[in-house]
Amino acid sequence: MKRRVKLWDKYFELFLEVDQIAQRVDELGKQLQKDYLGKRPIFVAVLNGSIHFASDLTRHFHDKCELSFVKYTSYQGVKSTGKLNRLLGMQENIFGRHVILIEDIVDSGLTVAGIFEELEALEPLSLRVVTLLYKPKALRHAVKPDYVGFEIANDFVVGYGLDYNGLGRNLPEVYRAVVDLAT
Repeated sequence: MKRRVKLWDKYFELFLEVDQIAQRVDELGKQLQKDYLGKRPIFVAVLNGSIHFASDLTRHFHDKCELSFVKYTSYQGVKSTGKLNRLLGMQENIFGRHVILIEDIVDSGLTVAGIFEELEALEPLSLRVVTLLYKPKALRHAVKPDYVGFEIANDFVVGYGLDYNGLGRNLPEVYRAVVDLAT
């Protein structure tokens, strides 16, 4: 029997275990270290969802770098509202800098597309996206992350920073919504 959790009115089953996540984050960190060695990138984490991923990922970057945060909302419950709201914008000057946007999940692409537009106007030298989870079948905006932890189906997921109406961010694993409780 798979491990399950209940958050509000929904059940979720274990999808990605701690060790799987840790191994993949380590691999992504090593790739970023190789690609940005000596370039002093600025990592821009999208709050709230990417908090654990950003923390773990940047600990694998053993060269000079900076870490900043932006906060946007577009979800209500299990669905995107289709509207991106900026709650905390970029505070640092990124002109001529290598910028790596850290996302927890790229699904519709709305958040990444909106943030990209704002950040590109600040004229960074380069702008790339690293995401823990990528749902290509859910895309509605023309975005493709440069670094992907796991490509997943169009399931609703929680844990490791991802939430369902505020619950589940603290779970160290990733869980997916259960459609049929008999399974």
